[in-house]
Amino acid sequence: MVAQEVEINVRVFKAVPEEERDYRPHPKSMSALELARHISLEDVWFLQAVIDGQFGPMPPQGEDSEVTSVADAIGLYNEKMPALMEQVKSLSGEQLTQEVSLLGIFNLPAIGFLSFMIRHSVHHRGQLSTYLRPMGSKVPQIYGGSADNPMELPNS
Repeated sequence: MVAQEVEINVRVFKAVPEEERDYRPHPKSMSALELARHISLEDVWFLQAVIDGQFGPMPPQGEDSEVTSVADAIGLYNEKMPALMEQVKSLSGEQLTQEVSLLGIFNLPAIGFLSFMIRHSVHHRGQLSTYLRPMGSKVPQIYGGSADNPMELPNS
């Protein structure tokens, strides 16, 4: 399931025109780049915490971040997510049920943070996908077709 969500995130990231990366629909909204940065960095952070059994420091989210473009967000996913997902698959049941603290805010079994990560990612990806048409882009298929990219059904 994580791999499917990562693939969908990359589709949405690729739909963001780099020249529109600073687009935000409202002054209080994150920009398209800030959302892509947040999603990619936090997904890596969550998976690493599940593997390590503890959360490290939150990744930098500003201009000092390793993600300074939407292409960087895609690159980070391509570079880190496959290996992290494989490591998660190799964890024992005991490791997955170990309680992990999210920076002292709340505790969940490690496997609970996989679910939390997916919901967090989907939430912010939904925000980002609503930016695409106003930026002049097309909405890719997410869980099925979109008005811009309809799903083709096999002939019955």
